[in-house]
Amino acid sequence: MSVITVENISKHYIIDHKRGKGTNSLRDAITGTVKGWFGSHETADDLTHEEFWALRDVNFSVEQGDRVGIVGHNGAGKSTLLKILSKIVEPTNGSVRIKGRVASLLEVGTGFHPELTGRENIYLNGSLLGMRRDEIRKAFDEIVAFAGVERFLDTPVKRYSSGMYVRLGFAISAHLNPEIMIVDEVLAVGDADFQKKSLGKMRDNSASGRTILFVSHNLTAVQALCNKTLYFEKGQLIEQGETNQVVASYLSKVSRTRLRLAWETPEEAPGNDLVRVRRIELIPEYPAGATHIDVRTPMRIQFEFWNMMDRANLNLSLHLYSLTGECIFNVGSDSTAYGKGLIQGECVIPGYFLNDGTYTISIMIVKDTVTPLYNMEEGITFDVEDFREGVAWYGKWPGYVRPQFPFRVQALEPIIDIR
Repeated sequence: MSVITVENISKHYIIDHKRGKGTNSLRDAITGTVKGWFGSHETADDLTHEEFWALRDVNFSVEQGDRVGIVGHNGAGKSTLLKILSKIVEPTNGSVRIKGRVASLLEVGTGFHPELTGRENIYLNGSLLGMRRDEIRKAFDEIVAFAGVERFLDTPVKRYSSGMYVRLGFAISAHLNPEIMIVDEVLAVGDADFQKKSLGKMRDNSASGRTILFVSHNLTAVQALCNKTLYFEKGQLIEQGETNQVVASYLSKVSRTRLRLAWETPEEAPGNDLVRVRRIELIPEYPAGATHIDVRTPMRIQFEFWNMMDRANLNLSLHLYSLTGECIFNVGSDSTAYGKGLIQGECVIPGYFLNDGTYTISIMIVKDTVTPLYNMEEGITFDVEDFREGVAWYGKWPGYVRPQFPFRVQALEPIIDIR
């Protein structure tokens, strides 16, 4: 039985731009406000209008008990879709039919009143979901235990951290028996234990007949939870079907190799007033006869940045991520005092360390070992291909790393034939 039916929905926005001007600065905003006080207003001739389709002609249906992942780049239309399904915004065209009570967790603090305590917000959210007071009371202790906010239950939630907000919001949504749960990327705010617990709870809810819609950039979480997946790109539904198949298709489209990024001057380089990136480059040391990176290939990662501070203790922190969003490792350099000027760092990844797959390197410049000055989240992206010698099995080698550790096997005594 279909509990969600989406037919030809589109969402259209008009974006206004000032003629001949880029992004408004704070000064522009203040100037505009002051002009408004004295009756000087922009006319229609001062603005240009851009049409933007956040969603276009989207069709799909969701069966009861399905766990549906929604994947795609930022700006693909995922969050707009969830807001339409949650009845926060209306579609420009098309229709949506939903059977059942919906609980949505779309951003930190959704459905919370900041002045109310955690205890009061549990009852408020339950009431918004149509629950009776005795039903809420029955689930109350389990909600509090799951969220881990016992000590702060009678504290106004405006004093909660973002992680506490998410834990309590998810616990309420998951325990107050909605027929349909809609969860956006907000779970990424929680720690690893909470994410694991939340995925398990959503899986349990689905086993009891509840339906889950789950947006995440963490494709591993999508594969672990969801039996079906929708892939969106530029507001259009590109593919839908079994999760592993759709995720593989999505990865094949977004996978790309980018081994060098460089900027000539600090003015055009990414960064801020303290530090700016000059170059990040991955330099493979190909084995004889090889022309591409494979599991044997050692790699040097070089990073250069301009330091604009007179004196600062700085170090580099390098993160290596899989394309599914998991951090494979993080390694940092020593903290050293530097003056103004160009600084270079280098890290070596040995051969026979990474398994085949697609990886992304991010670099963070850190001051005094604790204060991030700039985080270059998407630096180098590269593919590692498979290579095997003397192995007759050619299935997918499991894991993200593929080291060649010493591994001795020997017979300790001869086998005695007792027949």
